[in-house]
Amino acid sequence: MGQAVIFLGPPGAGKGTQASRLAQELGFKKLSTGDILRDHVARGTPLGERVRPIMERGDLVPDDLILELIREELAERVIFDGFPRTLAQAEALDTLLEGLGQSIRCMVSMVV
Repeated sequence: MGQAVIFLGPPGAGKGTQASRLAQELGFKKLSTGDILRDHVARGTPLGERVRPIMERGDLVPDDLILELIREELAERVIFDGFPRTLAQAEALDTLLEGLGQSIRCMVSMVV
């Protein structure tokens, strides 16, 4: 069964740094939705073109597009950096992981 670890916290709390370190140490794949979104925009993928105007306005990318990204990038063992951000995203992630036979191993909330 696959495993997921979630790092949550405010910007600048160090979740990306700690998630990267733990991913390397344990052989997990680190997923940062911000990094993935910026990569798709930079590469001009169809998904990147859909989210570019949303990001340029400074708006949040809708949950359905975020979950589409996650579904494409999901690995057997993954660390989420700053995702999920909302209850709806958390519930959708639970459903997605369950359908893939995966589960959330733990969640780390960083408070600074």
